[in-house]
Amino acid sequence: MNDLSTSTLKLRTVKVLIVSHPCVTAINQQFYAEVERQTGWDLTIVTPSNWQNDYGQRLYPERWAEYRGNLLSLPVWKPGNIPLHTYRSTFIPLLNEIQPDFIYVQHEPYAVATAQVYLANRLSVRRPIGFFTWQNIFKHYPLPIRKTESWVLQATDVAFPGSVSAEAVLRQKGYQGNAVLLPGSVDPQLYSHYPVADALKQKLQTHDQEILIGYVGRIVEEKGLKTLLYALQQLPDLPWRLVMLGAGAYEAEFDAIAQKLHLSDRIRRLGYISHAEAPLYLAAFDALVLPSETRPNWKEQFGRVIIEAMACGTPVIGSTSGEIPHLIQSTGGGLTFPEANPTALAEQLRQIILNSQLRQTLAAHGKQRVLQDYTNATLTQRFVHSIEQVVSAKDRASDRVMQLL
Repeated sequence: MNDLSTSTLKLRTVKVLIVSHPCVTAINQQFYAEVERQTGWDLTIVTPSNWQNDYGQRLYPERWAEYRGNLLSLPVWKPGNIPLHTYRSTFIPLLNEIQPDFIYVQHEPYAVATAQVYLANRLSVRRPIGFFTWQNIFKHYPLPIRKTESWVLQATDVAFPGSVSAEAVLRQKGYQGNAVLLPGSVDPQLYSHYPVADALKQKLQTHDQEILIGYVGRIVEEKGLKTLLYALQQLPDLPWRLVMLGAGAYEAEFDAIAQKLHLSDRIRRLGYISHAEAPLYLAAFDALVLPSETRPNWKEQFGRVIIEAMACGTPVIGSTSGEIPHLIQSTGGGLTFPEANPTALAEQLRQIILNSQLRQTLAAHGKQRVLQDYTNATLTQRFVHSIEQVVSAKDRASDRVMQLL
């Protein structure tokens, strides 16, 4: 993008339409509030009018206080079904009304909702468009979905994969266009160490020498929680307590295994907590553990809780599933172990429990790197610059057409 195009673009207000089911949850609009703060752009976010999350809870759109743009909600079929949910709208009237300079679909390229927006864009005035993807396993879909996804990839101006492995899958699918890495990000004002976290830590402990090992996420088998229990069984004489935050279908089996291994009295399961409460608990933990285990159709896509914990000054122990080891190694904020290996996990837990200097060193490295590379402000700059490039290229092409006329 040349300097003249950049200057011209910044003289006018860029309009961006964002279609995003995650933005039903207010905190997921925070990234776009940062886009507004940095650019002054005119944003419109479209979300489903209701959504069902991984815990079976029904969600309705709420506004993030700092987000000032338009927030529209549209009814959908199959709310909660990421690949198949469908908006009850053609999107064409909305595109004609807003006339965005760029359309960002925060959905996977194989999703029906993505195809909806892309089709509306094709049938309306063709505008620059892009999507987001976490998918880090190449999957073979039925022919209609495969064809639709292929068309979406061909019609895309810029893709935003959430990880290096997600970009690799895109390339494997045949995507040849521009791809800009856009991993998870945190707000360091929210994810930090709070003085009240010390009081919470004391409340969770049975004595002040007890090391709090935290888990935050869905209670499901693929999160490696059985491996975690068998690892902790190997540390009976060390001062630890496991604090579990989350809910899911594996709760009963988890409790049964814990009881069989005589660990129940050393575990506190606190159930589901809100996004607003998470930073306080993460700051109270001495370490966070994420023992995810790869399945044929799933592996850890990123592990946002890793960077959230590190931003709070908490080191992380993670398995080698998906993006976890790359994230931990690049930040220097934790230790890894081979997934589904309880003995290896027990050894890493032993180090964390017994070595306070190690905990402090890992925490310092992780926090420094997260504040450098994984904040909303830093990744917003990358997102904005990518859109500026695409919009400027279209403006230059339009100018050349006008000159020819």
